[in-house]
Amino acid sequence: MSEQDGQARQAGPEAQAEFSLQRIYIKDVSFESPRSPEAFVGQWKPMVNLDLNSHHKVVGTDLFEVVLSVTVTVKKEDGEVVYLSEVQQAGIFMIRGMNDEGFAQTLGSFCPSVLFPYAREAIDGLVIKGSFPPLMLAPVNFDAIFAHSRQQQAGAENSSAPPPLVN
Repeated sequence: MSEQDGQARQAGPEAQAEFSLQRIYIKDVSFESPRSPEAFVGQWKPMVNLDLNSHHKVVGTDLFEVVLSVTVTVKKEDGEVVYLSEVQQAGIFMIRGMNDEGFAQTLGSFCPSVLFPYAREAIDGLVIKGSFPPLMLAPVNFDAIFAHSRQQQAGAENSSAPPPLVN
């Protein structure tokens, strides 16, 4: 958690946790089909790669923008890209009165979980408008992703610690 995050959510010990969604919007969207119209001819077996990323920033007192980036790359068997679709689905969330762990989990797991269905629908709409079969992305367990990320951070912190001094 950054110092700026902590200052923006000033929470005393008696404060009650509060969370509310203020706004959901698309920040950026992209669709590319470099192999069209050839991609529409013949049969092919799609290989789908999904890439997820999220980040946040402070936008006001107790207000945070969370951006979930979803990139789907579909390739043919030979590795050629058939289409690439990317959506940056964003939301503004009011968060206050949480301890550090609850705050981190809200920004790193809960907010992306709220945004994902909107991003999934946007991706599906782009793919259909590109004249490809619908692409319904499976649900994502952001709690597991967040927990894995925390474990990796803890491991990196432990491995970057200086070796103990030997007397």
